[in-house]
This record gives sequence, C-alpha cells and structure tokens, in this order.
Amino acid sequence: MSTQTLILILDLIGVLAFAIDGSLTAIRTARVDIVGVLTLGIVTALGGGTIRDLLLGVTPATFQDWRYICTALMGATAAFFLSRQLTHLTKPILVFDAAGLSLFAVIGATKALELGFGPLQATLLGVITGVGGGTIRDVLLNRVPIVLSANSHLYATPALLGAGLVAISYTVGLTWGWIAVVGALLCFTVRLLSLLYRWSAPSPPGAPPL
Repeated sequence: MSTQTLILILDLIGVLAFAIDGSLTAIRTARVDIVGVLTLGIVTALGGGTIRDLLLGVTPATFQDWRYICTALMGATAAFFLSRQLTHLTKPILVFDAAGLSLFAVIGATKALELGFGPLQATLLGVITGVGGGTIRDVLLNRVPIVLSANSHLYATPALLGAGLVAISYTVGLTWGWIAVVGALLCFTVRLLSLLYRWSAPSPPGAPPL
C-alpha cells in the first residue's frame, strides 16, 4: 500500500468518525432537525481540514474529491437514524471524537510536511486540523469549544503529541508512512486515558477547583 493511499484511508476514516461525533453531539445537546444534524455533522467532519488547506494555500480536499463530502454525509445520516440508540450513550461520542481527533492531527501534519513546511508548522497545522471542526461545531451550538474548556480534560495535548511524532519522524528521516498510524494511536490512547483518569491541563493559579 502506498503512502498516499494510506493517508487517504486514514483521512476518510477521520471524516467518518467526526461526522458521527458531530451529529450525535448536536442531537444530544440541541433541538435540531435532520438539516441541523447533517449540517453539524458535515461541519465537524470537514471544518478542520478546510481550515488547514486554506492555511496551506491549497484548494480544500473537500472540493477536489467527492469521497470526502459523501463520507461525511454517510456518517451524519447514520447518526441521525441511529440517534435513538446512541443519544443516551456518552461513551460512543467520546470514542468517535477521540478517533477523529487522532486521525486528523496526524493527517494535518503529514499534508503540511508534504508541501514543504517545517516540523513546527506541521505540528501546529496537525493540531488545527484535529480541533478545528469541533470548534466550529461548538460555536454553532453556542457553547464553549471543547478545546478551551477546563472540563474537557486533555484534548489539544494528545493532538500535539500525535502530530509532533509524525513531524519528528519525518525530520530525522524515518519511513513515516506508517508513523502516521503510530501517531494516531498515541493521540487516541492519551485522549482516552485522560478521560478515564480525568487528566487535565494546569489551570491558572487561584482558579476555582473543577
């Protein structure tokens, strides 16, 4: 399997995971109809990648390949019709969110490296790709974005670790096609462990306890 094929597969899996996550979050937290569910699912799935591509100065992948929008639409539609079974469950939403975050973080870094950006810029773009769609979703839902919430436990940090691993491996000359998979697993594991053990980033001195 070529590196490009692997990247595409990981990217589409991330789109699917974030589409399901965005739709389920909308159903659970807001009174929305099918248009709202599909819109929030698609925005969550494609928002981060679109921001990344605009910063990279390229046409967003969403407008170049029909598979992106179709995958997002498929995930959002599945969440809509399975909402009765899933809306009362918080764990599936968190798992889908962690999966989307992980895959998008490493893909964002990988695409930046392919276009000649440095490891630091690639890492930052990986984080932006991972958290961008969820941030737009939360703004549309009129709530504090999860990446800025002290109650969300570690969120940007796992993305930073996953994207950073990809960037470092590229810089030192490692074969980095499959490093993207390892970086995604690292991000996913740290995110889930932070939820399990309630790890949080440091709060300002004197801030009230959570």
